[in-house]
Amino acid sequence: MGLYASPVLAHGRDPADSSSGFRYGEAVGTRRKVDPELVEVANAVAQKLIARKETVAVAESSAGGLISAALLSVPGASAYYLGGGVIYTRRAFKGLFQLDREAVGELQSSTEPYAAFLAKTIREKLRADWGVSETGAAGPSGNIYGDPAGHTCVGVAGPFSQTRKILTGSADRAANMIAFAVASLTLLKDALDAQSSWPEAQDLC
Repeated sequence: MGLYASPVLAHGRDPADSSSGFRYGEAVGTRRKVDPELVEVANAVAQKLIARKETVAVAESSAGGLISAALLSVPGASAYYLGGGVIYTRRAFKGLFQLDREAVGELQSSTEPYAAFLAKTIREKLRADWGVSETGAAGPSGNIYGDPAGHTCVGVAGPFSQTRKILTGSADRAANMIAFAVASLTLLKDALDAQSSWPEAQDLC
């Protein structure tokens, strides 16, 4: 089921002001700062993981490391964050996962089944309680499969597993990267909440 997410970059603020969370700065050609939503959801996830003494591992693509960066921005991250990687190319897939491309069979990037595969694989590789993933097209153009800019699929693997498709409707690459990270962590937060509500949930991985 698709979900529309708004890009979350805030413009026109002083980059030296750290009051609203971490910055995504001048590399995109303008002085911008991430909306606090990303920091807020990372904090919420971190507190839940710490309270439950659980861990997470990350496999992301178009988010470019922002999922891991958000989780690591929370003090005490070593208690729950085991590691992660940006699986952006076939070489990265083989080098970081130690798998050949044939391991995914007919799975296609930027789809929910592939997001589920990434989350499951990074969870198993790092022996984490939870795996979270993202695979999409940040922009400004779409991908080779015909998906538009702003399309991504995010996944969570763990005691409660699920995937979600995101469509931002934007071609802003930097904004989409942050929206993808927010969506990924929101899905993880939802999975953590769902597991708490349904303790009998089966491990689907």
